[in-house]
Amino acid sequence: MRPFLLACLFATTLSFTTSCSRPAHAADLPQPATDLPAPSKEGDSRKVVLAGGCFWCIEAVFEPLKGVTDVTSGYAGGTADTADYKKVSAGQTNHAESVQITYDPAKISYATLLRVFMTMHSPTTKDGQHPDYGHQYRSAIFYANDDEKRVAEAYIKQLDDAKVFNEPIATSLEKLEKFYPAEEYHQDYVRKHPDDPYIVRWALPKLEKLRQKFPELLQSSAPAGAPAPPTSSAK
Repeated sequence: MRPFLLACLFATTLSFTTSCSRPAHAADLPQPATDLPAPSKEGDSRKVVLAGGCFWCIEAVFEPLKGVTDVTSGYAGGTADTADYKKVSAGQTNHAESVQITYDPAKISYATLLRVFMTMHSPTTKDGQHPDYGHQYRSAIFYANDDEKRVAEAYIKQLDDAKVFNEPIATSLEKLEKFYPAEEYHQDYVRKHPDDPYIVRWALPKLEKLRQKFPELLQSSAPAGAPAPPTSSAK
């Protein structure tokens, strides 16, 4: 997925002005004051599960970042028997459309990922991210341990105390029981379907915003390859 996303990021500035969701703030978010401990050994790998609306859009945002080695679209918050796109998208489960991010903590930190996450969606919107609404599109941080919960709580409090947003943050902190990868056709959706009207309208502007807000976090490898032919959206 990365070659196409990098091509999007470093191409001519897109003319779109909206993304999957727009945070209600004008200033850049402050650096988190708290983070996880440094890795104990070189080559350590960690994972974090985040939900912020359409998983196609969130997956595309995190894949171009330095230190991110894999991003998988899927479901979190519900049970194995309900980890199914038709059930989740119909609002029949407690799952949220989520992404599991695998990263190298020596190259990018947990708190930095949270800062990108809070910038690239609307954390003050409850149960939805424009244009998708429902509990399955909620903003959520799924913490795997107490340290992750502590850092996430601290950053949410830091942002609320600084009144960076016009409204209180609605992002929920939920204990991660299990992450369920989504169906294969959802993986790398932006790369495979760049001309899908949903992607053009909502995901590509989000990538342009990423380029503008976090140029120092982006991989510098040259784009290569071409996107697959477009197909119609399943949303």
